[in-house]
Order: sequence, then structure tokens, then C-alpha cells
Amino acid sequence: MKTIEPSIITNEVKRLAIEAATYIESDVLNAIECAKNKECGLAKSILEQIIENDCLAEKENIPMCQDTGITIVFVEIGNEVYIPGDIYKAINDGVSLGYREGYLRKSVVKSPLNRINTKDNTPAIIHIKHTLGDKLKITLCPKGAGSENMSRVKMLVPADGIDGIKKFVLSTIKEAGGRPCPPLIVGVGIGGDLEKCALLAKESLLRPIDDESSDSDAKALEKELFEEINKLNVGPMGLGGKTTALAVKVNLYPCHIASLPVAVNIQCHASRHKVVEL
Repeated sequence: MKTIEPSIITNEVKRLAIEAATYIESDVLNAIECAKNKECGLAKSILEQIIENDCLAEKENIPMCQDTGITIVFVEIGNEVYIPGDIYKAINDGVSLGYREGYLRKSVVKSPLNRINTKDNTPAIIHIKHTLGDKLKITLCPKGAGSENMSRVKMLVPADGIDGIKKFVLSTIKEAGGRPCPPLIVGVGIGGDLEKCALLAKESLLRPIDDESSDSDAKALEKELFEEINKLNVGPMGLGGKTTALAVKVNLYPCHIASLPVAVNIQCHASRHKVVEL
């Protein structure tokens, strides 16, 4: 049995919170660079400014965006891992320290009704999955409201089929326009039920930007949606261009014979997430 003290978790979460807000993943930056080379005029200029912003954020150790998000944490706990304490408290303590010591904007309110700020960006949204082995994996992803507010869930029926799924995804992206700060990473969850498809869509955003689904049907759908989304001419920051999406990720799950739940979770070009394995 491997023992991991709560204080270690707290310190790692604090570090991840600061790094996720400050340092863009290299694969995402490379995708923006590639998109820039395909654009011209205003679209190219916007992508150049995004790249400059991301490089300055890393150099100056400051957030890439003023909206440093609500903190979402995915945890995988091996069955041979023992944590002598409250893992939820350890994670939230880390978020609190990270947002305060990193001078990150605190964007969480205690209640959606009274709108009183918690002043340390807690509580985080925490998803815990039990696995085999002696590893603890923590993936932290701050989610800004600009992109999250444009996400959608729809309960389709089997008769809607793949065409219905594509129509829903494309209408979601077109309606969002420039509000989620394109170019986007588009996560699509299909199957399960109401809440499962939304979680699938969010989890899909954690995949490397250049990977493809191992499911042949999902892989084909990713390619079709990527091509069709980029034909919408929404473009960088909604001002037109060839690059509306940097990637499309589709995650699937079994569902009821009478259901076809679909969720679209949109991520802005920053695609902030950091991982640690203990």
C-alpha cells in the first residue's frame, strides 16, 4: 500500500493551478502556429497576437487570460493508494493557495443565487475515478465562462442519427460565434444519459490535440465535424477565417435504446490543463 499525504496533494494542486493559467501546452501552441500559416489578413494577425500573448504569459509568469476559470479536477486513485485524510479538502486547499499566491482572478461564487464571491476560487468541481495500482493521477483544468457558457446538451432520439448529431454540433458552434474566443477545441460527448454525455464531452477536451479516437465511427465523425466547422467562416475571435476549430474530439458511451444524448463542450484556444502523477 502506498501512502500519499494530503499536504503533498495540496502542494501539487497549487502548482498545477498556477501553471495551467500561465503555460500553454506545446501541442496547442503548435496547432495555433500551423493554423496561422494557413490564414491571411486579419485572421492571421489575430493568431499572431494569440501566440505573442501566450509567449509573454510564459516569459512574465502571468495568466494567458484574465478569466482564470472555475477549477475542474479529475482524479484517478489506484486501489493500492492510501490517503490519510480528506482528499476533497486537500484539493480545495491547493486551489485556494494557487489562486491566492499566483494572483489569479477568483471567479467562484458561494451560490448561483446570492452571487457572493468565495475569494479563493473554491470549491473546485472534483471528479474521482477508482483504478487499479499504486498511482494517483490528478488532472487540473480551469474552465473559463466564455467558452463554458456556449456549451450545450441535447437529448436527441435515435432517428436523428449522425446527421442530427452533426446538425446540433454545427449549430452550436455557429451560434456561439466569437464569444468562446475561437479558435476552439470542440469536445463532443455522445451516449450515456443527460449528465454522462456532458462529462464525456468535458473529458474529451483532455485528450492530446493531435490524437484520434480509437473508435472508427468516432474517428470519422471527428474528421467530418472538424472540416465542416472550419467551413463556417467564424474564424479567429469570430472575425472570419479558415480556422474556427483547432481540433474536434468525440467520446462515446453506451446508452438506452430510445436515447441519443449529445453534449458539446467548447474550449477556447488556451486549452488549459495540467497533469501530475504521484
